[in-house]
Amino acid sequence: MIVIALLVLLLLVAAAVTVAIRARNMQYWLWGYLTRRKPPKVQGPKHVLFCFVDHFEPNWGRVDMDTQRRRVDRWCSDYRALAARHRDADGRVAQHSFFYPEEEYVEEHLDKLQSLCADGYGEIEIHLHHDNDTEANFVATIDRFNELLHEKHNALPRDPVTGQLRFAFIHGNWCLDNSRADGRWCGIDNELILLRELGCYADFTLPSAPSDTQTRMSNAIYYATDDPQRCKSHDTGVPMRVGGKPSGDLLIIQGPLGLNWKDRRFGVIPRIENSDVRKGCPPTPSRVDQWVDTGIHVEGRPEWVFVKVHTHGTQERDMDTLLGAPADAMHDHLEAVYNDGVNYVLHYVTAREMYNIAKAAEAGLAGDPGRYRDFELPKPGKQPVAHETAATTV
Repeated sequence: MIVIALLVLLLLVAAAVTVAIRARNMQYWLWGYLTRRKPPKVQGPKHVLFCFVDHFEPNWGRVDMDTQRRRVDRWCSDYRALAARHRDADGRVAQHSFFYPEEEYVEEHLDKLQSLCADGYGEIEIHLHHDNDTEANFVATIDRFNELLHEKHNALPRDPVTGQLRFAFIHGNWCLDNSRADGRWCGIDNELILLRELGCYADFTLPSAPSDTQTRMSNAIYYATDDPQRCKSHDTGVPMRVGGKPSGDLLIIQGPLGLNWKDRRFGVIPRIENSDVRKGCPPTPSRVDQWVDTGIHVEGRPEWVFVKVHTHGTQERDMDTLLGAPADAMHDHLEAVYNDGVNYVLHYVTAREMYNIAKAAEAGLAGDPGRYRDFELPKPGKQPVAHETAATTV
């Protein structure tokens, strides 16, 4: 009877665990996370590349224009003050990458953000929410927005080789490549191919847990190959590695994803660490430590640690966290623990700079990654054209 009771108890526990896993869609990524190899140990300092990306939506909640203005104005004033209090090993202020949604375009909002970015506080990239879309409309939408951001707001770089405008991308509602199970909030199964053709240099959407759009591959920088006949082609891919070559259609740069055993529900169940920063999940020192310890890197260059975290910055309930004392404490911890010059060196980077440094690692470069912020793609905006002087014939 005791044996039977124990078996029943084990079955009940197993059933409860299964239900809990599926309730939070952990079946997509948990096994890969649990079996992932630990980052190799390195000699010398680790360089921490810290990138904060923002699904920056002034019209979140479909508010009036005065509310939108207050949101943007607060960011432009308070973030300037916050970032100016913090410096990395290169003397650079904290950086913020504003992924602005095409469908919420307002000229005055972008003008204000561009002024902030022009003063050295970040860069503007592309965000998009769409549903039941078509290939033709998607291409026209991104092409139009690319040109608009570049021509009117001096954002986005041009590829120095091809002249094409290049951009980073975050998909609205996490649904890159039509990855939601019910098919909502995208509609395009060849989205990775289209993004590559349009000039997207990397996608920064993930992690998306606990959404069902989360991929099996986690805590990675990898190339995904699109299968136009199916959705969620980026579920797996080829890890970026030193000495490797680009492959597939799109580079995916993920942020940390895992289980946070220091923050447990009911003191027992670990919460999901999905690198989201807001009031309900503030950037505590223990979370910062977990982000760094996750050790996301280009394979073969583990001493360069990529830490990408995200937020939805314009929601009032979260602004005191993102622009106030919790964010100050996060940067204080980064600078105190991960910038001693012996064990760690801290670099605040934008999404573009993180991509450039990853490409530098792939090309086999080593040492100080801060030297490679503009390795492949230059700073955004219109670059001055060098005029050649005609040679004088004697």
